[in-house]
Amino acid sequence: MRVGYGHQGIAGPSEESDLDAEQLTDGWLPLMRRWLEDAVEAGIPEPNAMTLGTVDENGHPCTRTVLCKGLSSAGVLFFTNYDSDKGRQLAAVPYASATFTWVPIAKQITVRGPAERVSAEVTDEYWHSRPRGSRLGAWASEQSRPIGSRTELDAALLHVAERFRVDVDIPVRPNWGGILIRPEVVEFWQGRANRMHNRIRTSRHGDGWTVERLQP
Repeated sequence: MRVGYGHQGIAGPSEESDLDAEQLTDGWLPLMRRWLEDAVEAGIPEPNAMTLGTVDENGHPCTRTVLCKGLSSAGVLFFTNYDSDKGRQLAAVPYASATFTWVPIAKQITVRGPAERVSAEVTDEYWHSRPRGSRLGAWASEQSRPIGSRTELDAALLHVAERFRVDVDIPVRPNWGGILIRPEVVEFWQGRANRMHNRIRTSRHGDGWTVERLQP
């Protein structure tokens, strides 16, 4: 199968102002929030989805898609079972990369930095905001571990549902919680015609940040 080398969906300079270093005068967070809002307004499905990169025990890269559940000056927050592949990998090598890609609006952001577990209080607050079905699913799934069939998985969910009746509060599953990526490097990518895209990277150095334009 041959994939065409087109430029559909890439905004031209006349359609939107070019990404510039001056847009990062107030740091990475305001621009990131603005682009996320652009993705929401554009109706992009799961605009908070991000590709999370970690490394396994052999130093090989591993990626998967997770949902960002918090964005603040502290960093990018997501939740998982700490015994999952990504949880174990981040425990061994606590550094991650996360990329948000919004193809219809030709924008992308990559965040890289140390990753750490959040407090039990932060996890508890988010856990109780989740739909009941999601909480049951978190108890039913031994995330990343092999299972014989879908039937076994459905049976595990049924067992958990019987354990936690509708009138019973579902507690946070042990070893489940949030992970915060504290940005050291944030790169903004804006698509432009002829593959002459805009790339601006901001990097932490001590207590300050540097900003530089990269060639596409």
